[in-house]
Amino acid sequence: MTSFVIEADGGSRGNPGPAGYGAVVKDAADGQVLAETAEAIGTQTNNVAEYRGLIAGLQSLLTLAGDGATVEVRMDSKLVVEQMAGRWKVKNEGLRPLALEAAALARRLRVTWRWIPREKNKDADRLANEAMDAAAKGRPWRLTGSSATVSTGTGSAVSAEPSVAVPSGSRGSGLSGSPARVSGRQATAPAAAQDSLLDLLDSDDVSAGREATAPATTGTGWRPPTTVATSLLLLRHGETPLSIERRFSGLGDPELTPNGIAQAEAAAARLSREPYAVQVVVSSPLKRARATAEIVAARLGLEVAVEEGLREVDFGDWEGHTFTEIQRRWPDELAAWLADPSAAPPGGESFGVAARRVQATGDRLVERYEGRTVLAVSHVTPIKMLLRLALLAPLDALYRMHLDLAALSQIEYYADGPAVVKAFNDTSHLR
Repeated sequence: MTSFVIEADGGSRGNPGPAGYGAVVKDAADGQVLAETAEAIGTQTNNVAEYRGLIAGLQSLLTLAGDGATVEVRMDSKLVVEQMAGRWKVKNEGLRPLALEAAALARRLRVTWRWIPREKNKDADRLANEAMDAAAKGRPWRLTGSSATVSTGTGSAVSAEPSVAVPSGSRGSGLSGSPARVSGRQATAPAAAQDSLLDLLDSDDVSAGREATAPATTGTGWRPPTTVATSLLLLRHGETPLSIERRFSGLGDPELTPNGIAQAEAAAARLSREPYAVQVVVSSPLKRARATAEIVAARLGLEVAVEEGLREVDFGDWEGHTFTEIQRRWPDELAAWLADPSAAPPGGESFGVAARRVQATGDRLVERYEGRTVLAVSHVTPIKMLLRLALLAPLDALYRMHLDLAALSQIEYYADGPAVVKAFNDTSHLR
């Protein structure tokens, strides 16, 4: 089986200052350079540049060899190596999104992490310095040297020689994954998208994250499972007064209606039967989710563990308003919110922030309860996010997803890679 080496580096002149990164992919057997990539990234810190170099190296290897390739990542940054190996925490909030993005890529490969002194990282160091020189001059980095490479048009170059794809493999890093960037939504949602919003604007509705992810799971879903799955059952809470009136319901804490209680009881009856065998019940801290979870847990003879990360998005000043009311009172803010997941409602939380929270929570649940069946009672936004990540779907897919009150969905996660969505918006227990 072909194995590889990634050497990556980054730096800035001034910290922060003109910054750039470089990465090299080599054949582990003979050290032949298979790909080089570098980029001038403007004014950044050393650590940001180092992480960007790592991400670029991982992306280059995935382009060459596909998921599951075996690679040793070598860097002279002790910080990055120790954080990616899971021995050090990522305390700098500015680095966290980069660390999550790198971890998501690493989980698609079989990775070992190795710190090396700078003098043994000469190729990546050279590329990073070329990129820093370009940044200082306000110019893009351009490939130099004699490597047998072809430009990709994105600041990187890959070998013109074909590479052998190897089978999909196990996770490479202990960090929670996060996404590759995609452009924001259109400023106004299309009619079908608006219908989807209004269907659910409890608004346990529109769900999105700043990035479309290459999540913690890979693979086709066609092959049979090779290990016992961790099964995550996702149950949306029952009806509330705001649900009936289709109002935004984020961190506001309405109670279940009598019908909402009946919906929870119907879900409990279903989940107490085969084939579910629920072993763990977790819930958002908000009343409507906790009440639903407690009704189910009582039927199953289990306790409810509260997971803060499963809460709904904070809609700030929009809490309790209908979509039409918001459109009339905050037209500019609403347009910005629909156009860009990094935009937040006045006084509220952006979908980009919520996406990172939900993904980290999902990864933590899968790791904590490996091989078990977990019921997570939550809201539209977190449930849609988890389903989207499992499907490797882009952000715009969220506008095409409808999730009813007390609906049940299911994702199975396998330790060797793929996540499989086995059920979506199942409300048969309510009929």
